[in-house]
Parts: sequence; structure tokens; C-alpha cells
Amino acid sequence: MKGKTIVLGVTGSIAAYKSAELLSLLIKKGASVHTVMTNAATKFIAPLTLRTISGNPVWYDMFQDFETPDVIHISLARKADILVIAPASANCLGKAASGIADDLLTTMIMAMQVPVLFVPAMNEAMYENPILKKNIGSLKAFGYNVMEPDFGYLACGREGKGRLPNPKAIVCEIDRILSRRASLKGVTILVTAGPTQEPLDPVRYITNRSSGKMGYELAKAAQKRGADVILVTGPAALAPPPAIKVINVRTTNEMFHAVMEHLDATDVIIGAAAPADWRPSQVAPEKIKKNGGLDNIELVKCEDIMKEIGIHKGNRITIGFAAETCNLIENSRYKLISKNLDFIVANDVSRNDAGFESDYNEVKILHRHGLTENLPYMTKREVADEILDRVLPLLRTSQSTGL
Repeated sequence: MKGKTIVLGVTGSIAAYKSAELLSLLIKKGASVHTVMTNAATKFIAPLTLRTISGNPVWYDMFQDFETPDVIHISLARKADILVIAPASANCLGKAASGIADDLLTTMIMAMQVPVLFVPAMNEAMYENPILKKNIGSLKAFGYNVMEPDFGYLACGREGKGRLPNPKAIVCEIDRILSRRASLKGVTILVTAGPTQEPLDPVRYITNRSSGKMGYELAKAAQKRGADVILVTGPAALAPPPAIKVINVRTTNEMFHAVMEHLDATDVIIGAAAPADWRPSQVAPEKIKKNGGLDNIELVKCEDIMKEIGIHKGNRITIGFAAETCNLIENSRYKLISKNLDFIVANDVSRNDAGFESDYNEVKILHRHGLTENLPYMTKREVADEILDRVLPLLRTSQSTGL
């Protein structure tokens, strides 16, 4: 953390007094800390206290006399390595989730292009409110980090979940997030995403329900960790991630050739796409009419992209996905072995609340040495980070052995 610039946001919660301890710990670890307070926060702790600890001005008003020509919410956002909002009130979480920027802190949240960590603290009834839960879910889906509050004695005199975590635990979480940022620097990762379309005629095609969301989240998460990312994507109604090399394809054959053309340049390949397994043996040159012979369509197998990569694996790390509706573990383990993968991410796509087209998923990770991990229900952005966390030790092992 030494040499890092941290912006600390403090909101209107009784736990604001603990932000002084958090600030002190960050300073002791060598960070430069700039504090931004909401007006409500200044009722719980004086700006002078935080200014004295940090040695930097404390900002709390959009129209404060900054004594600087800089637009403060932009200049601080540009110099920050992370924005930490501790404590984060229900009001702040709700405004951030809705894109409301009506004070200096929420405006700064909108301007940040670095990791943002919210650390909620409030009464347990407020924390369990379904609206708040929805807001936290939205923030996670947008890629923000949200730390779980502790269970314990609260300022209202009751015990419950909503207590600000120990400042030392918050520092550990900040360290973890910052360490991720450059963890894949110098690594080239190729991600496949979305469905493919196999045409029957100029109008119709065979496809599946894949939205591409998982692959796009993987590409964005890898880029945020410093990787050079190549995203090979089938047709998806998603905005192309900025500053990522995107290769658009339509058919499985096109995806296969795009991947193989970049094989030598990649260190890690993640096959998150759901390419079609079958395609029509012939494509009609004109639209087939209802009475024109759609009753019987001869199909042939498409290329098995991850299996072919497994044959030419070399020292690459390869990760696959298994979208199943039954016998999840058995079918996934067969794919893991037959495609020579390092691990496979298995998910039950028969569920309505996860998998295809959803922002959420609940997956199992099967490793080639036999371990099976059961991940909880979470956003696809969080699943992406969990996957990349498991890529890192594989890369270190590969580099240390020289394989």
C-alpha cells in the first residue's frame, strides 16, 4: 500500500468516528489519503480531526473554496488508486446504485475509473431492508466492491448485522483489491463469449440463449488486473468493452479460426462462449418457405474449440465452461478431462434466476486434480474475479517450472 493514493469517503453514520482509526492505519502503511465527507458525516466527526491525521485538506462541499484551479472531484478521481467509502450509509448506497450525483462524494463515485469499495454500516433493520439489498446487488453487478458488515452490538442498543467491520479488516480488504489491479500485468488472456449462429437460410439460424454477459465480465475483470485481453465474441447485445481488442464473429467456424489465429500470442484461454455444437450441412441460398422442406434438416458437428485448444495446449492455462441441465458434475468432469482443461466452471442453466441471460450465477469449479468447489450465488462480475483468482496460482506454477 506504500505510495498508493486513497480517497476515503465518510458518510452520515454513527460509525463515522471509526474512520479516524481507519485513516490512521492507512497513513501508517504509507498511503496518501484524501478525505471526502458528506455534510451529514460532518455532524458525527469534525473535518479538522481527519485533516490533522491525514495532513491533507478534507473536502465536504461541492462549492467549497478549494483554493485550487482543479475541479476537485475530477482531479482526485484521476490521482486515486482506490475510493473507499467507510462507513457507507444506506442513503449513499441507494444514491450510488441509482446514479445520483448530488453532492461531492456521489459525484466523485461517478467519476472514478479505479476500484471503489463500499463498507456499509447501519442498523440491522435497515441493512436487511429488501430495497437496500437490491441496491447492494446493483452495485455489485456494476462492478463495485461491497464489504459485508459485522454482526455485533449496534449504536441503537441492539445486536445484529450492520456493524462497521474492524478497521484492520477494512485495510486488509483494501490491500486485497489493490493487489488484484496489477496481478495479471504482462499476461495475455483470450476470452470467448456469447452464442454463435449457424444459418439455415438468409433469414433463419440455429443458436442458443447465451447472452455473452459472463465472457464480457471476464474480459473486463482481466483488463482491470492489467492483462492484455482479446475478446472473441459471437452476436451479443452488449456494448464492446473499451480498450479491449474485440473480434466479432458469427458462426462457430469463425470463432474457431479467430481463436486459433491468436493461439500463439496467449497465455490464458477462457472458453466462456456457448458455441453451437451442430450446424446445417447446407445453407439454402434463399429463404425456405413453410412448405419448402424444413421438416428434415441434416446437421453436422461444429468444431469443438476448447478440445482443439487442449490438443495444442502447450504451457497455456485453459479454462472451460459447462452449461448443463442434468448430471452437472458427471458431464462437467468428462468435459474437463476430454478437453485437457486446468479447471472447468459448471453451472445449471435450467434455473431461472441464474445462468443464461442473467446478471447472476451459482457455479461449481471442478479442478483437474479432483477438487470441486461450490461457489455461492453471486453476480457474474464476482464470478469473474473468483475465476481469475484461481488462474493466478496456475500462472505462478507454470512460470516457476518453466513449462
